[in-house]
Amino acid sequence: MALPNQKLIDALRTAAQQLANGAPYAWGHHGQCNCGNLAQILTPFTDQEIQKFAHQSAGEWTELAEAFCATSGAPIDLVLEKLMDAGLQPSDVQHLEYLSDKTVLKNLAGGFRWLKRNKREDVIAYFEAFAQLLEDRMLDRAVEQLAKASGELNTLAVL
Repeated sequence: MALPNQKLIDALRTAAQQLANGAPYAWGHHGQCNCGNLAQILTPFTDQEIQKFAHQSAGEWTELAEAFCATSGAPIDLVLEKLMDAGLQPSDVQHLEYLSDKTVLKNLAGGFRWLKRNKREDVIAYFEAFAQLLEDRMLDRAVEQLAKASGELNTLAVL
């Protein structure tokens, strides 16, 4: 599961909003699909540049993520590196493309349901649920750290 952080949360919400506002969406286009729309937020690349980079390698986003090598210098690996730098894992890329992470699906407004990978409204719902899940986890971690720090201060006060 992705590392909860504000950059990724904001990117997921921005991608969802842009899709809701009519950003180009085509599941069969590397730069306009689920991952492509998120990649446009996290990289300086356009949908057409992402498409071009992806076509220099073989496969869909799932295969590209599995073959990712940070030191290759391949253009698509530069895109994937930005996705990984934002906190995603290669498995998250696969789940984003297929809207398939059950933990995210359980976090959907209205509860768990299967989504269609190539339906704009489902992509928006998935991105929003993923962002909320990451934000909840980030807040939970902050509360735990605060409680731990508070406990350590109480221990010091007793000494």
